Amino acid sequence: MKKYLFIFILMLPIFVIAEVKAELIKPNKNIESYKVVKIQLTSLMKNNYPDEDSGIKQTWEFAHPNNQRVTGPLDRFKIMLKGDSYKMLLNHLEHKIVAVKMTDGIADYEVTVLDIEKKYYKFNWRVEKYTLDGELKDCWLTTMVSQPIPLGSSI
Repeated sequence: MKKYLFIFILMLPIFVIAEVKAELIKPNKNIESYKVVKIQLTSLMKNNYPDEDSGIKQTWEFAHPNNQRVTGPLDRFKIMLKGDSYKMLLNHLEHKIVAVKMTDGIADYEVTVLDIEKKYYKFNWRVEKYTLDGELKDCWLTTMVSQPIPLGSSI
């Protein structure tokens, strides 16, 4: 009996770990503008972890409702990110975020990404503080990501 109990205790963490899935980070007013961009880029860098398209789903969480109306629903957003214009964001190797302009309600960043083909791309990334009443009030959300500007190869 003790032998079976010992085996069960050893196996329990495996079952628990297998059941745990990472929850999406939800926008809240305590997440600063830079951190929103960092959350999105880090998620896109590991797009299929822990599940397929988790990075895209996380990025969608921080898209401004006006942006979601234009780029959504989520399935359409996935198609857009997997298309030629933005596919270099998926599973990229590294990124750099530089603040360009900051105000109380708008933050502009220059984002440089090294994609899996070892090519650099630059994006202009804008986040804005949501001003309408509701659960998103005072949250920083992405309102615009430019088309990529190719910068060349790292090789």
